Amino acid sequence: MSVVGVSAHSGAPGSKTFPKIELHVHLEGTVRARTLLQIARRNSVPLPADSVEGLAGLYQYHDFSHFLDVWRLTTGALRTERDFRQVVVDYAAEAAGHGAIYIEGIFTPAEPAGRGCDWDEVFTGYCDGAQQAAEQHGVRVRLTPDIPRSYPLEAAELTVRHAVAYRDRGVVGIGLGGPEAEYPPGPFARAFRIAREGGLGSVPHAGEAAGPASVRGALDGLGADRIRHGIRAAEDPGLLRELADHPLPELAAAGIACSVSTDDPAMFGTDLGAEYTAALQLGVTARDCYLAGQRGALGDAQTKRELQRVGEEFDWAGIGA
Repeated sequence: MSVVGVSAHSGAPGSKTFPKIELHVHLEGTVRARTLLQIARRNSVPLPADSVEGLAGLYQYHDFSHFLDVWRLTTGALRTERDFRQVVVDYAAEAAGHGAIYIEGIFTPAEPAGRGCDWDEVFTGYCDGAQQAAEQHGVRVRLTPDIPRSYPLEAAELTVRHAVAYRDRGVVGIGLGGPEAEYPPGPFARAFRIAREGGLGSVPHAGEAAGPASVRGALDGLGADRIRHGIRAAEDPGLLRELADHPLPELAAAGIACSVSTDDPAMFGTDLGAEYTAALQLGVTARDCYLAGQRGALGDAQTKRELQRVGEEFDWAGIGA
């Protein structure tokens, strides 16, 4: 079964009162404006504004295409191993402040590689960051690099082959992101087959900008272990019954398990605490959110046992869960 994950993008205040698992966060989208300015200046990369206040208007999106344009503009400041490592460590510190104990972070290596960065420098930076995050902040970070749909298929295979090579550095899965409606999952089946043969999980985006057929393609063509977003599965009752695993009113009522994540917190003006607060206000429980995260996590057996232990030992009743 696949676990579906959504984000409420609410600005409600968060809390550190219970352990949290985050399975869907684009690490490039965690870079807050102040840090973005710092990194851009370090790399002599021009931005549309030179102050935190000036960048605020950048994050007002007209549509998904505009969001992707802004995403590419801001992620273009990330150029070196130091940058990629910093992104992971900084976000681990932020998420730990909201109670996170385990994160599966997404990054898109083909984007900086397409700008001339070395593939190994990109992967090394993110993997070193994951190690440093555990040492400094006590957060286990595992990595699930994304294939960008709109890039040549060669980039898909390069992403997968590097991901498999870095499996012992914390890479646990492969994703698929970008303009969903224009690029269906079928052509990426070979890349995902290579990933699965290399021991990686399949965690594509589907059912966000496109309908149930996209979710079906991710399940049947890409062997999805977990669907990122998946909310438009609600348009197909039969597909909902097959998924049976995710959150929030209609989906929860269908028996679908709920993992709660931020997606791109810096770009959506949210954080992990706010997302959990919003989810709880919609009727799911903290314990259910944790169990869905535990079920969907792609970490190794030891990590899964540790997440299970935390879930079993925590006093959920003490927080009304």
